[in-house]
Amino acid sequence: MPAAEISQQLSTAGKEASGTGNMKFMMNGALTLGTMDGANVEIYDRVGPDNIYIFGMRADTVEGMYKERSYNPMSIFETNAEIRRALSQWLDGTLFPDEPMALQDLYHMLLIGDYGGMADEYFVLKDFGSYSMANLRMLTDYRDRDKWLKKAIINVSQSGYFASDRTIREYNDRIWHIQPI
Repeated sequence: MPAAEISQQLSTAGKEASGTGNMKFMMNGALTLGTMDGANVEIYDRVGPDNIYIFGMRADTVEGMYKERSYNPMSIFETNAEIRRALSQWLDGTLFPDEPMALQDLYHMLLIGDYGGMADEYFVLKDFGSYSMANLRMLTDYRDRDKWLKKAIINVSQSGYFASDRTIREYNDRIWHIQPI
């Protein structure tokens, strides 16, 4: 895995589990900024809440919002000036002066929905505020090199848990039940 100091895992909790890439980043000293989804849950359990940056809704909340159909991303757009400014810039030529409508489809998918689907089905706008706060905490910690390095060392030291030998042994104990030769 290439060198990195931050591994961003932005999947919606319970929707699109992150895989083992974040574990490889962890083994190389990167800290995780992500949702409580997939391997992030296991990393969180190993390093504790002070050594990972978790944001967003939990899987049970996401599931409930799907069932209730209670989510209205347009209300977030209307009440959050930062999001409204960012999304408006997608269409006003600020980002792509030569092609101002380049992000029109994404804009519509987030706010209105597309092809009969629910608007912002991955709850990007809903999790954005929490992401921004976690990102700010992470950047603040990053400026304190001693604090950051301590967190990185804790991550590396706990990454051994994810070794292939343990994983294969655990799969065998729980699923395969193959006798060793």
